[in-house]
Amino acid sequence: MRINRSLLIIVGIVILVILAGVFYWSNSQIVDPLINPANFVSGIDNKYFTLIPGKRFTYESKTDEGLERVEVEVTRETKKIMGVIATVVRDRVWLNDKLIEDTKDWYAQDKEGNVWYLGEDTVELIDGKVVSRAGSWEAGVDGAKAGIVWEGGTPEKKKQFIQSFARAIKPFLPKKYIAGPDVNTGEKEMQWFVEATGNWRSATGKPAGLCMKIFGKSGEKPRSTSGARLRGRCGIPHEFGSTGFGVAHAARVAAELTGIPLRGATVTIHGFGNVGTFAYQTLTQMGARVIALADSKTALLSPRGFSHPQLKKIIGARVKLEKYRGAKRVSSQEFWSTPVDILIPASVTDVINESNYGLLKAKIIVEAGNIPIRENIEEKLWKKGIVIVPDLAANAGGVISSYAEYRGYNPKKMFEMVERKITQSAKMVLEQSAKTKKNPREVAMSIAIAKIETAMKKRSNI
Repeated sequence: MRINRSLLIIVGIVILVILAGVFYWSNSQIVDPLINPANFVSGIDNKYFTLIPGKRFTYESKTDEGLERVEVEVTRETKKIMGVIATVVRDRVWLNDKLIEDTKDWYAQDKEGNVWYLGEDTVELIDGKVVSRAGSWEAGVDGAKAGIVWEGGTPEKKKQFIQSFARAIKPFLPKKYIAGPDVNTGEKEMQWFVEATGNWRSATGKPAGLCMKIFGKSGEKPRSTSGARLRGRCGIPHEFGSTGFGVAHAARVAAELTGIPLRGATVTIHGFGNVGTFAYQTLTQMGARVIALADSKTALLSPRGFSHPQLKKIIGARVKLEKYRGAKRVSSQEFWSTPVDILIPASVTDVINESNYGLLKAKIIVEAGNIPIRENIEEKLWKKGIVIVPDLAANAGGVISSYAEYRGYNPKKMFEMVERKITQSAKMVLEQSAKTKKNPREVAMSIAIAKIETAMKKRSNI
């Protein structure tokens, strides 16, 4: 089962910031939830996430690859994790009556009614053979952490959860913790966050119309923590497209160093949310030709390119690609096997995996999503001669945007900073990779670690 790996995101943000050359911290720390078995109860009766042993759920959906069926069972099994007795929920996924995923998830409820997700044991299968255990984890093992489950609800309930969390960590804001948008959160949620804390700087990615003066007293000029006056400091929402914009410039650098003219270069993009759409828009403005697009439901192939006006309407209406007319619908396998100059995975973790990496016919891969390819598969693709711009060098645009907002820059200056820093990072990584004949991820990590060490030495001398 795919999970929202919030801890990995936090770590990824730190690396992205450092590689981009933006030091956006102040005695930063990761919140480490304390697991006390005495605070947990047996069974799970939370009204939003009730798990009754023996209960079964079946879901079916037609996809481009065929009929998908998901069966979820609340088993009578339990598993002890960090001293807590967890309920075991098994979910299995079939595609055209072939089992492709088998997962056991572990949940427990504390005395306050919160449901904790304590890990999972998952396998992916092809023709009955296990091809991957990616995504398996257990709280307390190898540094994995537990987290509170949010299973959805009304916007009012979501606002309540976010603002309750914001108030709970208010003592750490913004000195030790600054919120930012990611999966299922955006400018609206960041506004809720700062409204709860009363501190404009406690979150980034806020609406453009949300400015510091809103939080000052009547007639009072907003000031920084040092007492300096602040003028015109407003939010810079990630909906402005900073991440996708940066991904496009990483692709430009990779194409230049590979000797591929970007004007006329072919591009495929997997994932057409915020990042994928802005990568599409920026690359087409640069003259590239996007020939295939895919989202969670639909994959489209259009060798001559797509209708910009039609895609603009789809993006504006925030609807799925299935609404597009004039392109060929293709299977997932056909999408991945399309010969292309630049492939951009901009969707979910592990989207390129053991089951499909052998299909790829791309010259360049620019990782727009977080961890779209596991390291062992990256290594295989790199050894095949594919140029890879790793995620920590390609998709730092959003983090740079957050830094710019925190510093009080305007959107124009933010985009200039994203272009400059992404260009520098991508060029540095790829040039050193070619010179040392080392995997680009290995090179990027070594650069980031060196910058961390330098910064820490400077801080220790202050």
